[in-house]
Amino acid sequence: TISLPSDSLELDSYEWVVEDKICNGFSSSKSWAVLRPRADPVIWFNTVWFKGATPRHAFNMWVANLDRLPTKSRLARWGMNIDTRCGLCSNHHEDRDHLFITCDFALYLWHAVTSRLHLPRIDFSTWSELLVWTCIKHQLSPPTLRKLVAQSVVYNIWKQRNNLLHNQIYILPSLIFKDIDREIKNSISARRHKKRFKNLMSRWL
Repeated sequence: TISLPSDSLELDSYEWVVEDKICNGFSSSKSWAVLRPRADPVIWFNTVWFKGATPRHAFNMWVANLDRLPTKSRLARWGMNIDTRCGLCSNHHEDRDHLFITCDFALYLWHAVTSRLHLPRIDFSTWSELLVWTCIKHQLSPPTLRKLVAQSVVYNIWKQRNNLLHNQIYILPSLIFKDIDREIKNSISARRHKKRFKNLMSRWL
């Protein structure tokens, strides 16, 4: 036989259990951790999402790092019948590493920023080597400054690439460098009271 439900006036009781452990009450953070387990941080995390990064630059750097930007080579792989030559130099297929690292347009900007940082000319030729470069500790150019510079360069190259592709407007890399220079100065100035930004302006000028 089955016992009839109790008609007592006692209130129902409940327990909130997460991973076999009884909690004092509902915890949104613990529930979220169970629904979406946290993975180990990737090695490039601090290059993209560092404190003081310009949000639009960091987001663009994140997508570029995942190689998800719609470069011409990727568009062609998706089935689009397009000329895959780089629009900025016309010397190579437009993929991520070429567009941001080895294209003549990109090389001009990298040489300009490394000169401003009083460093030897760039010694990287792949995206992975660029990420390593941003983390090198150097008295004249600490990692925070290198990351700011790298993200600004990548952002402005992509911006100019789109400007040329969609609007047929070509801007000289020397003028693009002026935009990068202004962005770096503005980023440092806005955070000048933070410890890691305190001495960056003198190292950039």
